[in-house]
Amino acid sequence: MHRSETEVEFPNNILNAQHQQWDETFLAKPDMFGLDPSEPAIQATKQFEREGKSEILELGSGQGRDTLFFARSGFQVTVADYSQAAVETIVSKAQSAGLSHQIAAVRQDVREQLAFPDESFEACYSHMLFCMALTTTELERLSREVWRVLRPGGLNVYTVRHTSDAHCGIGVHRGEDMWEVGGFIVHFFNREKVVHLAKGFEIVGMDEFEEGSLPRKLLRVTLRKERQS
Repeated sequence: MHRSETEVEFPNNILNAQHQQWDETFLAKPDMFGLDPSEPAIQATKQFEREGKSEILELGSGQGRDTLFFARSGFQVTVADYSQAAVETIVSKAQSAGLSHQIAAVRQDVREQLAFPDESFEACYSHMLFCMALTTTELERLSREVWRVLRPGGLNVYTVRHTSDAHCGIGVHRGEDMWEVGGFIVHFFNREKVVHLAKGFEIVGMDEFEEGSLPRKLLRVTLRKERQS
């Protein structure tokens, strides 16, 4: 794990401030990630279609570029995001696109219990949600919650920035493998952390890919819920 003279031990005020940071950013830049779906969403859609998954939970949906793609592909999508501005943006975009009947959006702090009954969904998808300002303990809890709301055999597909990314070790250290760059805290993963968080799941795939102009280096993780945890 990287060390820094500016290391801080998980202060709640700093981690909680990310809520305001994302709200302000989304309000200032309504389409900051673009309008086209991400490559992980395109790949996930192919797998969901092959396996007949139709009811999807998307965590950390941001401004909805992947959400709208899933809905246009015929899926029923429930999206949950920490930012109220993001939730309102997705609701507005769904209405404008005539997709309100296929998209439900709620505000959700993923550090808390997910607001859904057991076995509600056939798949869960999140693009860089797991590598937000979440401690390992919070990620363990989130992984258990995703397991809970998935049906047996359900898929959990998520992406994270990994420790070979150019931003890992840069900026202000916020504990564990978390670093703050440009006001945003990123929790960088290695493969061991993916395995650690996969309790109750079969690891179907763990693939490296790049995104953006830096480029960001990420892992695409595909898990399948086992019958018993």
